[in-house]
Amino acid sequence: MKKLLLFSAVFCLLVCSIYVQAAKKAKADLLNAKGAPVGAAVFTQKSDGVQLDLKVSGLTPGLHGFHIHAVGRCQAPDFASAGPHFNPEGKQHGWDNRMGNNWGDLKNREVARTAKPASV
Repeated sequence: MKKLLLFSAVFCLLVCSIYVQAAKKAKADLLNAKGAPVGAAVFTQKSDGVQLDLKVSGLTPGLHGFHIHAVGRCQAPDFASAGPHFNPEGKQHGWDNRMGNNWGDLKNREVARTAKPASV
């Protein structure tokens, strides 16, 4: 659960650092609770929706939550300033909710264990 909370908090920093590129893209730098960079998210407008490309590093292996929050402010240490999930339709929480998930709920992502580099 801590992993899910941490990654959710990190991702909410996205709202604070978005900038528009060529009117069809937005990029957000992702920071951890200590302010260190852990990756970036790029949103690209498409004719059928929005494509999200996410690149992260330094996360522990395992399942991580991924959410988009409603407020353009994310202040450490708990990131509560980001407010609730982005939810313009007033849907329920949880990607797999039978009543439909809110727009801020995205699928959890599995971070794979990486092999350690060989020593020279």
